[in-house]
Amino acid sequence: MGNRSKELRRFNYLMGETDAAYHEAALRLGLSDSAMRILYAVCDRGSGFRCSLRDVCRSSGLSKQTVNSALRKLEGEGLAFVEPVGAKSKDVCLTEAGRALAERTALRLIAVENAIFDGWPAQEVEQYLALTEKYLTAFRSEIKNLHIHTE
Repeated sequence: MGNRSKELRRFNYLMGETDAAYHEAALRLGLSDSAMRILYAVCDRGSGFRCSLRDVCRSSGLSKQTVNSALRKLEGEGLAFVEPVGAKSKDVCLTEAGRALAERTALRLIAVENAIFDGWPAQEVEQYLALTEKYLTAFRSEIKNLHIHTE
């Protein structure tokens, strides 16, 4: 651990604070974290306020169970529905009310994020993204080696 523990603590602090900031944004906009992540994914990854269920799961970072539970709630509120597209695929579609909600919430959050990146020099944006991707790739590679040790 040595010299890196200070940096790791700072990294973990920043990750936690970033998660907390997104949680606060969702609360300020009147949404649960999972509803915000689903609306965000549909707005960010989809087109015409529809997105594949697979992409929603991948880009939201939520488990399939959490996505399905949150979608049932959004469906019950008349904000979204799931539509089969082919034998094994489904799309998450927003209703008119869901679209209006997304415009008041997820799209506003995306606009905030874009404004932040627009305020950075292009080189810094690219550097930030490249380093984040480098970390993620290395982390995914390393966690493949994690196993429960039994003694």
